[in-house]
Amino acid sequence: MFKYILQGLIFGIAYVAPIGTQNLYLINTAMGESKFKTYQVAFITIFFDISLAISCFFGIGFLVDKFSILKGIILLFGSVVVVYIGIGLIRSNSQSSDSEMADNSLIKTIISCFAVTWLNPQAIIDGSLLLGGLRTSLPSEMAIYFILGVCLASFLWFNVLATFVSMFQNKFNRIIKWINIICGIILIFYGFKLGYSFIQLIK
Repeated sequence: MFKYILQGLIFGIAYVAPIGTQNLYLINTAMGESKFKTYQVAFITIFFDISLAISCFFGIGFLVDKFSILKGIILLFGSVVVVYIGIGLIRSNSQSSDSEMADNSLIKTIISCFAVTWLNPQAIIDGSLLLGGLRTSLPSEMAIYFILGVCLASFLWFNVLATFVSMFQNKFNRIIKWINIICGIILIFYGFKLGYSFIQLIK
Protein backbone atom coordinates (compact mmCIF):
# COMPACT_ATOMS: atom_id res chain seq x y z
CA MET A 1 0.00 0.00 0.00
CA PHE A 2 2.61 2.52 1.08
CA LYS A 3 4.72 1.61 -1.93
CA TYR A 4 1.96 2.74 -4.29
CA ILE A 5 1.20 5.88 -2.28
CA LEU A 6 4.88 6.79 -2.52
CA GLN A 7 4.93 6.10 -6.26
CA GLY A 8 1.87 8.32 -6.70
CA LEU A 9 3.47 11.04 -4.57
CA ILE A 10 6.68 11.06 -6.60
CA PHE A 11 4.79 11.03 -9.89
CA GLY A 12 2.43 13.76 -8.65
CA ILE A 13 5.30 16.09 -7.73
CA ALA A 14 6.94 15.56 -11.12
CA TYR A 15 3.57 16.17 -12.80
CA VAL A 16 2.57 19.37 -10.99
CA ALA A 17 5.93 21.02 -10.22
CA PRO A 18 6.93 22.29 -13.70
CA ILE A 19 5.99 25.95 -14.07
CA GLY A 20 2.51 26.21 -15.53
CA THR A 21 -0.51 28.46 -15.31
CA GLN A 22 -1.47 27.17 -11.85
CA ASN A 23 1.96 27.86 -10.39
CA LEU A 24 2.21 31.26 -12.07
CA TYR A 25 -1.17 32.35 -10.73
CA LEU A 26 -0.33 31.20 -7.20
CA ILE A 27 3.13 32.81 -7.28
CA ASN A 28 1.66 36.10 -8.44
CA THR A 29 -0.97 36.00 -5.69
CA ALA A 30 1.65 35.24 -3.03
CA MET A 31 3.81 38.13 -4.25
CA GLY A 32 1.14 40.78 -3.86
CA GLU A 33 -1.46 39.45 -1.43
CA SER A 34 -1.94 38.54 2.21
CA LYS A 35 -1.20 35.05 3.46
CA PHE A 36 -4.93 34.45 3.88
CA LYS A 37 -5.58 35.25 0.21
CA THR A 38 -2.55 33.22 -0.87
CA TYR A 39 -3.66 30.11 0.98
CA GLN A 40 -7.21 30.65 -0.22
CA VAL A 41 -5.94 30.50 -3.80
CA ALA A 42 -3.70 27.55 -2.92
CA PHE A 43 -6.54 25.46 -1.49
CA ILE A 44 -8.93 26.28 -4.33
CA THR A 45 -6.21 25.36 -6.82
CA ILE A 46 -5.56 22.12 -4.93
CA PHE A 47 -9.27 21.27 -5.14
CA PHE A 48 -9.40 21.76 -8.90
CA ASP A 49 -6.02 20.09 -9.47
CA ILE A 50 -7.06 17.01 -7.51
CA SER A 51 -10.40 16.87 -9.31
CA LEU A 52 -8.55 17.07 -12.64
CA ALA A 53 -6.06 14.36 -11.64
CA ILE A 54 -8.85 12.01 -10.56
CA SER A 55 -10.77 12.71 -13.77
CA CYS A 56 -7.67 12.06 -15.86
CA PHE A 57 -6.99 8.90 -13.90
CA PHE A 58 -10.39 7.60 -14.93
CA GLY A 59 -10.07 8.74 -18.53
CA ILE A 60 -12.03 11.97 -19.06
CA GLY A 61 -9.47 12.98 -21.67
CA PHE A 62 -10.79 10.38 -24.06
CA LEU A 63 -14.25 11.91 -23.70
CA VAL A 64 -12.89 15.38 -24.52
CA ASP A 65 -10.96 14.01 -27.47
CA LYS A 66 -14.00 12.15 -28.80
CA PHE A 67 -16.51 15.01 -28.67
CA SER A 68 -15.08 17.93 -30.63
CA ILE A 69 -17.84 20.32 -29.51
CA LEU A 70 -16.84 19.81 -25.86
CA LYS A 71 -13.20 20.35 -26.77
CA GLY A 72 -14.13 23.50 -28.71
CA ILE A 73 -16.09 24.97 -25.79
CA ILE A 74 -13.19 24.40 -23.41
CA LEU A 75 -10.69 25.88 -25.87
CA LEU A 76 -12.74 29.01 -26.58
CA PHE A 77 -13.72 29.72 -22.98
CA GLY A 78 -10.23 28.91 -21.75
CA SER A 79 -8.62 31.23 -24.28
CA VAL A 80 -10.76 34.20 -23.27
CA VAL A 81 -10.43 33.71 -19.52
CA VAL A 82 -6.68 33.02 -19.48
CA VAL A 83 -5.91 36.02 -21.72
CA TYR A 84 -8.07 38.16 -19.41
CA ILE A 85 -6.10 36.98 -16.37
CA GLY A 86 -2.80 37.68 -18.16
CA ILE A 87 -3.84 41.22 -19.13
CA GLY A 88 -4.90 41.84 -15.54
CA LEU A 89 -1.44 40.84 -14.31
CA ILE A 90 0.34 43.13 -16.77
CA ARG A 91 -1.89 46.09 -15.88
CA SER A 92 -1.19 45.64 -12.18
CA ASN A 93 1.93 47.04 -10.52
CA SER A 94 3.70 46.82 -7.19
CA GLN A 95 1.85 49.85 -5.81
CA SER A 96 -1.68 49.04 -6.94
CA SER A 97 -1.54 45.25 -6.88
CA ASP A 98 -2.55 45.02 -3.23
CA SER A 99 -5.62 47.20 -3.53
CA GLU A 100 -6.73 45.82 -6.88
CA MET A 101 -6.32 42.17 -6.05
CA ALA A 102 -7.76 42.58 -2.54
CA ASP A 103 -11.05 43.45 -4.20
CA ASN A 104 -11.20 40.10 -5.96
CA SER A 105 -14.29 38.27 -4.81
CA LEU A 106 -14.24 34.63 -3.84
CA ILE A 107 -16.27 33.84 -6.96
CA LYS A 108 -13.70 35.55 -9.18
CA THR A 109 -10.90 33.68 -7.43
CA ILE A 110 -12.69 30.36 -7.92
CA ILE A 111 -13.26 31.11 -11.61
CA SER A 112 -9.60 32.07 -12.08
CA CYS A 113 -8.35 28.93 -10.34
CA PHE A 114 -10.74 26.82 -12.38
CA ALA A 115 -9.56 28.48 -15.59
CA VAL A 116 -5.84 27.92 -14.99
CA THR A 117 -6.49 24.29 -14.06
CA TRP A 118 -9.30 22.88 -16.18
CA LEU A 119 -9.46 24.98 -19.35
CA ASN A 120 -6.79 23.15 -21.28
CA PRO A 121 -8.09 20.12 -23.17
CA GLN A 122 -4.58 19.13 -24.21
CA ALA A 123 -3.56 18.93 -20.55
CA ILE A 124 -6.67 16.84 -19.85
CA ILE A 125 -5.85 14.46 -22.70
CA ASP A 126 -2.13 14.26 -21.84
CA GLY A 127 -2.98 13.78 -18.17
CA SER A 128 -5.38 11.00 -19.09
CA LEU A 129 -2.74 9.28 -21.18
CA LEU A 130 -0.19 9.50 -18.36
CA LEU A 131 -2.44 8.75 -15.40
CA GLY A 132 -4.75 6.45 -17.34
CA GLY A 133 -1.76 4.56 -18.72
CA LEU A 134 -0.28 4.16 -15.26
CA ARG A 135 -3.63 2.99 -13.95
CA THR A 136 -3.68 0.10 -16.41
CA SER A 137 -0.23 -0.96 -15.21
CA LEU A 138 -1.24 -1.06 -11.55
CA PRO A 139 -2.93 -3.90 -9.71
CA SER A 140 -6.61 -2.93 -9.61
CA GLU A 141 -6.77 -2.99 -5.83
CA MET A 142 -3.71 -0.71 -5.57
CA ALA A 143 -4.86 1.97 -8.02
CA ILE A 144 -6.71 3.89 -5.32
CA TYR A 145 -3.51 4.21 -3.28
CA PHE A 146 -1.57 5.49 -6.27
CA ILE A 147 -4.07 8.26 -7.03
CA LEU A 148 -4.14 9.05 -3.31
CA GLY A 149 -0.40 9.69 -3.53
CA VAL A 150 -0.94 11.95 -6.56
CA CYS A 151 -3.56 13.94 -4.64
CA LEU A 152 -1.22 14.21 -1.65
CA ALA A 153 1.49 15.56 -3.96
CA SER A 154 -0.85 18.31 -5.16
CA PHE A 155 -1.75 19.24 -1.58
CA LEU A 156 1.90 19.39 -0.49
CA TRP A 157 3.24 21.17 -3.58
CA PHE A 158 0.84 24.11 -3.67
CA ASN A 159 1.03 24.65 0.09
CA VAL A 160 4.84 24.56 0.06
CA LEU A 161 4.93 26.92 -2.94
CA ALA A 162 2.52 29.35 -1.26
CA THR A 163 4.53 29.27 1.98
CA PHE A 164 7.90 29.69 0.28
CA VAL A 165 6.90 32.65 -1.89
CA SER A 166 5.06 34.33 1.00
CA MET A 167 8.10 33.99 3.28
CA PHE A 168 10.39 35.69 0.78
CA GLN A 169 7.81 38.14 -0.51
CA ASN A 170 9.55 41.24 0.89
CA LYS A 171 12.79 40.41 -0.88
CA PHE A 172 11.00 40.55 -4.21
CA ASN A 173 8.96 43.72 -3.70
CA ARG A 174 11.08 45.69 -6.17
CA ILE A 175 10.53 43.20 -8.96
CA ILE A 176 6.85 42.39 -8.37
CA LYS A 177 5.90 44.52 -11.38
CA TRP A 178 8.25 42.59 -13.66
CA ILE A 179 7.12 39.26 -12.25
CA ASN A 180 3.54 40.34 -12.99
CA ILE A 181 4.50 41.30 -16.54
CA ILE A 182 6.39 38.06 -17.19
CA CYS A 183 3.60 35.93 -15.72
CA GLY A 184 1.03 37.94 -17.66
CA ILE A 185 2.85 37.55 -20.98
CA ILE A 186 3.19 33.80 -20.47
CA LEU A 187 -0.51 33.50 -19.63
CA ILE A 188 -1.52 35.62 -22.64
CA PHE A 189 0.67 33.47 -24.89
CA TYR A 190 -0.94 30.38 -23.41
CA GLY A 191 -4.40 31.90 -23.96
CA PHE A 192 -3.65 32.73 -27.60
CA LYS A 193 -2.34 29.21 -28.04
CA LEU A 194 -5.69 27.88 -26.84
CA GLY A 195 -7.43 30.29 -29.22
CA TYR A 196 -5.29 29.10 -32.13
CA SER A 197 -6.14 25.51 -31.27
CA PHE A 198 -9.83 26.46 -31.30
CA ILE A 199 -9.49 28.02 -34.78
CA GLN A 200 -7.70 24.92 -36.03
CA LEU A 201 -10.46 22.75 -34.57
CA ILE A 202 -13.32 24.56 -36.33
CA LYS A 203 -11.60 24.74 -39.73
